[in-house]
Amino acid sequence: MQRAATSKPNINERGAPLGGKPQESDRRLFMQLRVFGGCREPRQLVDALEASQLEGALYHDMNDHQGVGLLTISETPDTFVTALRRFLNISPFAELDSKSLYTMTGRTYSIGYEPDLEEALFTRPRRSALNPQWPWAVWYPLRRSGGFAQLTTREQRQILMEHGNIGRAFGEADYAHDIRLACHGLDTNDNDFVIGLTGQELYPLSAIVQTMRRTKQTSQYLDHLGPFFVGKAVWQSAGPV
Repeated sequence: MQRAATSKPNINERGAPLGGKPQESDRRLFMQLRVFGGCREPRQLVDALEASQLEGALYHDMNDHQGVGLLTISETPDTFVTALRRFLNISPFAELDSKSLYTMTGRTYSIGYEPDLEEALFTRPRRSALNPQWPWAVWYPLRRSGGFAQLTTREQRQILMEHGNIGRAFGEADYAHDIRLACHGLDTNDNDFVIGLTGQELYPLSAIVQTMRRTKQTSQYLDHLGPFFVGKAVWQSAGPV
């Protein structure tokens, strides 16, 4: 008996229709945060990053007086196992102690309603990570509970809308700007998402996390959050205006 042919899954990112035509893209942005200890002076790290072709940011770790965090951004995931790997092994980073517990890797994604898909996948995440006016950053992974996946699409949308409204309010006030990355199958601890929060000051980033704790998603449908990395940028590559 001949098996019925299966259709090819559509794994493109999709946004809201634009001019009556669907927005689709097979491109997305990958980001990775790596954390290191044993750095007494980051000047050599900054010099090495300036001379490299890498895109990203270097942070002072607020919770480790000799700690730094390196955010790397690339549309091509090969970057992390080729150019970045070589750079970390031959640059001053090779002398540091790697803290793999804090390694976070994710990709930008769409939810299907974005009015400008290019902006959502590429411009906005880069702006949030690389804006010199927003040097403070809080990064953390999270995993939703299985109960969330059992909800109807309408119920999920309502829960996410509550979350999104808070993020939008903080963003419009220039308090906090979020970076949302999916990390399904990319995270050693099987997390679902990586979240980055950036801003001018640290307190609003703490405040938005506190505010989010009261939402239905966080209070009822998250298995766990963290670990949290908190830092302030000492170097950022050029980003979108």
